[in-house]
Amino acid sequence: MNAITPMLKDQDKLSALASRYVDVEDLPWKPSGNPGIDMKVLLKDEKTGLMTCLFRWAPGSALPMHRHVQIEQSWVLEGELEDDEGVCTKGNFVWRPAGSSHVARSPKGALILAMFLEPNILLDDANAGKRLE
Repeated sequence: MNAITPMLKDQDKLSALASRYVDVEDLPWKPSGNPGIDMKVLLKDEKTGLMTCLFRWAPGSALPMHRHVQIEQSWVLEGELEDDEGVCTKGNFVWRPAGSSHVARSPKGALILAMFLEPNILLDDANAGKRLE
């Protein structure tokens, strides 16, 4: 199996078909590479790029221009996530089609559950071509 939860305790002791119960509180926050945005990787498949993450956005943080290689799904658990097309508020969901691009911002801060079939590609001058992983 290629899918894992990084930092999951005793994962190596589980059989290939065993359920993975993830105590999200126990997982460490790690920097996303973008100031003010930290993440917890809940599920990651290195081979396909499939990834489910919890993102913590500090007030005023932004993710620079990036392209969604495949569909991106985001459920806002706290706060707000916005771009030039609209605002997704607490309890609401937004998904973006493959090939779309935008700058995402969180003026008030947010906690977001995001699901990717493949990581986004950054398009800003400082990070052009880098994948968000």
